Parts: sequence; structure tokens; C-alpha cells
Amino acid sequence: MSLSPRDPLVVGRVVGDVVDPFTRLISLKVTYGQRQVSNGTDLRSSQVLNKPTVEIGGDDLRNFYTLVMVDPDVPSPSNPYLRGYLHWLVTDIPATTGTAFGNELVCYENPCPTSGIHRVALILFRQLGRQTVYAPQWRQRFNTREFAENYNLGLPVAAVYFDCQRENGCGGRRTS
Repeated sequence: MSLSPRDPLVVGRVVGDVVDPFTRLISLKVTYGQRQVSNGTDLRSSQVLNKPTVEIGGDDLRNFYTLVMVDPDVPSPSNPYLRGYLHWLVTDIPATTGTAFGNELVCYENPCPTSGIHRVALILFRQLGRQTVYAPQWRQRFNTREFAENYNLGLPVAAVYFDCQRENGCGGRRTS
């Protein structure tokens, strides 16, 4: 289904800052420990130390997916001049499975914001085939749109994001 203007990915500006509008075509379940992530979930740095469990839907094991985990608010939401920090990249994930069955091209680096509340987005793309996506040269200034274009991934098929802040951070996200 197409995203509505009230969809949390639109309201949270993941659509716009990270990806273009898309239609959800597959389920994406992200869990840190016992806590399932839904759009806008608040998590502290200590809750995201270890990589999450990620399960994807689908019905054909011959379809492969790429998962990108990116923070568009680096170094701070008010001045994101390093926008697009790549925290994790897993490719060749067969449908109906999860990241444990994929190829981890960029190892998980836990989000650890030093300033403000950061959005951390997990974005799923369908690949044209197996072993068709390669690791970028660096994590900083990772552009999800350009990455998808370079590897002919098209628009996302699913996405979810959470808000992350340091342990002693307080308050909520400001809206403009």
C-alpha cells in the first residue's frame, strides 16, 4: 500500500530526507532484544548495542533483498552536515528469512548519538539478483538514494525507523 501523508515515515521525514515516496510491498520486522521496533520507537544507545533481529516477508526464496541501516541526523539533528551515516548493510537476504541468512557487507555499528534525538532508518530494497550489490567505501555521508540507483534497486519495498538518543538525553523530538 502507498504511504499516506500521515504515515509515520512521512511525518518523521524519513521519506524526504532518506528515501523517496514508495509503496510497502513486503513485511519487515525489526527486534532489539524483546522489543519490536515500530516507526518512532524511542530507544537509548544501551538498547541498540547489538545488532537487531530482522525478519522479512515474501513468498519466493528466489527473491533477494538488501537492508540498509542509516542515520540521517549526524552529527546532530539541527546540523546534519554528515547526513547519512551507514550503520549496517546486509545483502542477498532471501525472502521469508532474515539478515542471518544474508551477506553482511558492512558490519553493524551501534547508533550512539552525542547530540539530540537521531532517527535511525532500516530500509529494505529488492535486488535484481544475487551478488549484485557491493559495499560502499565509507560509512559517512552515505546517500541511500544514490546507493539504490547505483545498484538498480529501485524504490524501497519496506522501511521502519526508530528514534535514538544518548543515555542521559531527555525530551522529545522538535518539529519544525
